[in-house]
Amino acid sequence: IYADPAKRLELYFRPKDPYCHPVCANRFPTSTMLLKVRRRTKKQQQGTEEQIQPQVEFEMEILGIVTTVYKFQGMSDFQYLAMHSGPDGKQTSMYDKVLMLKPEKEEFFNRELPLYIPPPIFSRLDTPVDYFYRPDIQHRSGYHNPQVSGENLIGLSRARRPHNAIFVNFDDEEIPTKPLEAAVQTWKKVCTNPVDKKVEEELRKLFEVRPIWSRNAVKANISVHPDKLKLLLPYLAFYMLTGPWRSLWVRFGYDPRKHPEAKIYQVLDFRIRCGMKYGYAPNDMPVKAKRSTYNYSLPITVKKQVSHTVSVHDLKQGLGTAAAAGAKKAASSRYKLKESIYVFREGALPPYRQMFYQLCDLSVDSLQKIIHRNDGTEAECTERDGWCLPKTSDELRDTMSLMIKQIIRSTRPALFSNPTSSEDGKEQLAYESGDDEDDEEEEEEEDFKPSDGSENEMETEILDYV
Repeated sequence: IYADPAKRLELYFRPKDPYCHPVCANRFPTSTMLLKVRRRTKKQQQGTEEQIQPQVEFEMEILGIVTTVYKFQGMSDFQYLAMHSGPDGKQTSMYDKVLMLKPEKEEFFNRELPLYIPPPIFSRLDTPVDYFYRPDIQHRSGYHNPQVSGENLIGLSRARRPHNAIFVNFDDEEIPTKPLEAAVQTWKKVCTNPVDKKVEEELRKLFEVRPIWSRNAVKANISVHPDKLKLLLPYLAFYMLTGPWRSLWVRFGYDPRKHPEAKIYQVLDFRIRCGMKYGYAPNDMPVKAKRSTYNYSLPITVKKQVSHTVSVHDLKQGLGTAAAAGAKKAASSRYKLKESIYVFREGALPPYRQMFYQLCDLSVDSLQKIIHRNDGTEAECTERDGWCLPKTSDELRDTMSLMIKQIIRSTRPALFSNPTSSEDGKEQLAYESGDDEDDEEEEEEEDFKPSDGSENEMETEILDYV
């Protein structure tokens, strides 16, 4: 526990009881000394009454300096007992019935017992806190709560964020040709300095060269603060929710469903496959997950950080301290992301375990050959494959997975005890992927644990506007 500053020290009053709730101590820095005090008592010989008093001496020695202490500040009486309440209100212990202290026979499991459901995990809060009831939501003028049916009594707790993005589904007949008036006014309020106008012109040029972009690709090509980009993108493009261009921003007036050349801008949801059948376990992957449920630890509530919101005033002032702190860094690259955030190259590992690539950003000749197999013969744009041939995404994933497997093999050869040729690897990968689409999806869902908090995840971007 001492080696990890993020963890808390746990004290169990009943260590052998699996239902014992620990008392947690928070970690604090300190500057104190550890003293060793020795008390010596020397008895006097018998004599007069004045000489009967013993002689006491104290010896003190400094053993060292203490830099870290753990203080127990939680509730020690918050416990969970395996008890059953009878009809007469008498509590009966169930430990001898639910705890297996030795190998038991079948009769032990077939006994009739009262219903006892232990908690899957104890409460994360062990300190008393004041609960402040939320006041009535003060919505902006003109907002009306949606109609809620009698079956659904839980309504929206707040209004939509005023970023005014336009969401389009693949089945929608028409596509927007201009932004919402509110999006125009919001961007004009923020765009008050020459740097913002320059960023707007750069983004316009990007959409002229390429009508469809992902947000990460935009971040890698222009330097703009993320909070300002949230307001600028709805001013120049709309957001696709479903179909082969989902999670991408499309220039106003451009309908990719009517242009076969938009095939190269389709999105590929790629996830690094891991599991023993691929030769390496999740813990052996060079690309680690940001968080894992296996590393669960109670939060230190006394040192909980307070989130800082960004207002329109801050955006006008160049984002205050953030701009001052980065003043030494060139404005052309202050907020830029690396190219690997949206481009896949042979011999390089993706930064996250889940990536949303556009097909034109797969910078590998073998992948581009798969994409352009039906150039000039595109007949229909489907929601699953777009303008590509059926199963194109599956073939791309198989080829990319084989490339990543070869990279891991070259960096960690000890993981592969029986190396095989690349042809055998392709056959094995094709056999494992199979022809049944549902089976492949189930296997990926079981083996893959996406990294939480990744900026490549579609849900993260949608939450900025909902």
